Amino acid sequence: MKRIILHWSAGTYKPNAHEKACYHYLIDDKGKCHTGKYAPEDNLDCRDGLYAAHTGGQNTGSIGVCMCGMHGYRSPIEVGDFPLTKIQAESTFKICALLCRKYEIPIDKDHVKTHREVGLELPRSSSAGKIDITYLPFEPNLYPDEIGEYIRNKVRWYYKRLGY
Repeated sequence: MKRIILHWSAGTYKPNAHEKACYHYLIDDKGKCHTGKYAPEDNLDCRDGLYAAHTGGQNTGSIGVCMCGMHGYRSPIEVGDFPLTKIQAESTFKICALLCRKYEIPIDKDHVKTHREVGLELPRSSSAGKIDITYLPFEPNLYPDEIGEYIRNKVRWYYKRLGY
């Protein structure tokens, strides 16, 4: 596995069957991790159609990690009824650190990124214009361009504390 791409589901706090088919790991509002339909290794070769299709232009070799929520999000003022929670995000960052350790994935912008960052890198892909993750309700002063590095710093922090 080459990279981790982080998402929000734009759904409710609990993963549904469609979301489980799209992502490898889904974290609910309480921080519980749900496994998706496909294992990360299913994304090593996406030509067979049996893989988690989470990121247009970068599914191959990518692990899709999704925080469940943000249905109804329109802006930082209108976040909808399912804003991401702090416990959910912290659990997500720890899971990403464990995945980085397991698959020897470097924690940098090329290997741990948000769906939005992929869209900016690949403006002709179906990931272009994606807004996940552009807002963290528990860190409202972060600008969209700062969120990816905020996440990577959190993942680095958990990675250092794994201690094995």
